[in-house]
Amino acid sequence: MSSENESDEIPVNVVSENESVEESKSSEYMKENSSELLDAEKQKTSECEEKLKHILADFQNLSRKTQSDIENGVNAKVDEFLLDFLKIYDDFIRARDVFSENKINAEGLDSILKNMDSLLKKYNVAPIDALGEIFDPNLHEAISVISDPNLDDNTITKEIRKGYISQKRIIRPTLVEISKKDDN
Repeated sequence: MSSENESDEIPVNVVSENESVEESKSSEYMKENSSELLDAEKQKTSECEEKLKHILADFQNLSRKTQSDIENGVNAKVDEFLLDFLKIYDDFIRARDVFSENKINAEGLDSILKNMDSLLKKYNVAPIDALGEIFDPNLHEAISVISDPNLDDNTITKEIRKGYISQKRIIRPTLVEISKKDDN
């Protein structure tokens, strides 16, 4: 029935204590080493993330500065053109006033000025109203002072040249005459 070679015993592999301790030390070393490697990789990742954040911030700042420089350049050219246009516009107004004073028909000039006014309005260029206002150095440029005890100091009494504003930028300040109370 059973042969002599067959046995009911289960083969057992006996491991000495020394071998088990060595395997345990090796496993512990691998855990420590992989933990150190993981910490080093986390540190590298953190450093790369910081560098990336700095580079992204630099890029965003450069992008904003470039956009601002472009806008400022365009605005400067537009303002330069508007100043030249306003000189011609002023000449037309003076011509119309001379024609009106001499009772010469100025309908043609009125039509041209109406078109010019429409053009200025279309591009949001508005005159700065100054007469009777208090002097504001951001909007006005005083070129003369008169004594008037009936007016508050720095009241604008006369517009010498109209000023204009566009897109919250002063294209040209209004040239004005202001009042001072007599100190006597």
